[in-house]
Amino acid sequence: MVFSSTIFLFGFLPAVLVCYFGQQLIGAKKLRNTILLLFSYLFYLYGAAGFLLILILSTLADFALGHLIEHKARFKRLWLSMSLLLNLGLLAYFKYANFFVAEANNLLAGWHHFPIEWPAVVLPIGISFFTFQKLSYTIDIYRGKCPALNNIVDFALYIAMFPQLIAGPIVRFSTIRKQLQERRESWDNFYNGLIRICWGLAKKVIIANSCGQIADVVFSLKPEVLDTKVAWLGALGYTLQIYFDFSAYSDIAIGLGLIFGFTFPENFKRPYSAVSITDFWRRWHITLSRWFKDYLYIPLGGNRRGTARTCLNMTIVCVLCGLWHGANWTFLFWGIYHGVFLVIERISGLRDLAHNQFRLARRLLTLIIVVVGWVLFRSENISQAIDVLTAMFTVSDFPITYELSRALNYRNILFVLAAVPVFALPADVSMIQLIFNRKDPIPLVAGVVLILLLLPYCAALIIDGASSTFIYYRF
Repeated sequence: MVFSSTIFLFGFLPAVLVCYFGQQLIGAKKLRNTILLLFSYLFYLYGAAGFLLILILSTLADFALGHLIEHKARFKRLWLSMSLLLNLGLLAYFKYANFFVAEANNLLAGWHHFPIEWPAVVLPIGISFFTFQKLSYTIDIYRGKCPALNNIVDFALYIAMFPQLIAGPIVRFSTIRKQLQERRESWDNFYNGLIRICWGLAKKVIIANSCGQIADVVFSLKPEVLDTKVAWLGALGYTLQIYFDFSAYSDIAIGLGLIFGFTFPENFKRPYSAVSITDFWRRWHITLSRWFKDYLYIPLGGNRRGTARTCLNMTIVCVLCGLWHGANWTFLFWGIYHGVFLVIERISGLRDLAHNQFRLARRLLTLIIVVVGWVLFRSENISQAIDVLTAMFTVSDFPITYELSRALNYRNILFVLAAVPVFALPADVSMIQLIFNRKDPIPLVAGVVLILLLLPYCAALIIDGASSTFIYYRF
């Protein structure tokens, strides 16, 4: 079920709000987590009915292993290893089995052998995200950062909570443990949550979808009609699309969390204002970056064992981060690509420069590096990525195709131009914080505009069929 869909906005969300707050009006507040859990399973059932049982059984297994780690500490390494094997094993099977079998069949075909007969494995939506959340639970208990939960409903809700089940933010167990039991809903949070949801819907339905229509056309063109301007148009269009699309999902998830009394971590902080690739990864998909840092990079030794080991650790993290996004050579090379620049910045000392030193030039260079990386990320295969990058960096000029001219309509051009300033905004500007500022009447007016104007407009576009699935749903 997609947040920007009619069934979610006009069916599912009103139903969960009525049931959740209705039970509190009749004095049954203890049922709030149970109600949220049931609706979360219904949410997952709608989009991945065949995998709900796997989600439930693996949740029960991690709940039991968490208690074993805490109460049977003598064998806690064994219990943690079982949790790692279970979760990473499921992730590897569902996400990478098809890829490895396809690669093996390519080798066998080259040796004139019969291919391996293999029924394609369907990827459960959200598995990359809820796997990392389950691992954070068992690892945090193993490290003694927090005790295990005694209530299975609370734990199951932590894993399956529908606002961030499919595409994050990745919420640490230590961050949300108290909120599961002691949170308080308020009208202030309800209002802020509604504003955040409206903001996210506008970014997705108005901006991201318009950028995506242009980018999709460009990346579907044959290499012989790609010229410099069109290739850059597609690359920049996708650069805008993936930011507004993914940050929109995070906005909606955070807004939904606020309505139900939860505070989820922020996932973006002006990533295209970064002055280095190191800075970019402090601002882009923050919860994933911190997860890899705390649960992989630091346990590998971090930066405590010399420059060579530090660079190796950074490379390992970047490679695994690329593979986490999907089983495709493009994601692997995208991870390696970012790893190379992180290592260069580490060795050269560029990452240690003050943010105001050569700021404009560094921002521009970082943005170009990121845009080139997004071409790898967006391409169906390495061959397509090479074709697009070749067109970007060789001078050519061909007539615009009919398909692209249709995508470049007035509406799409207007909304893409509205998105372009994100490349130039100061690094510390937050539109959400400006809107939430209650000391000035202007933010209040902006909030009313969001609710009374943008929300109906987004709803009209969604009803008209203009919505599309979020990019990160496939990860």
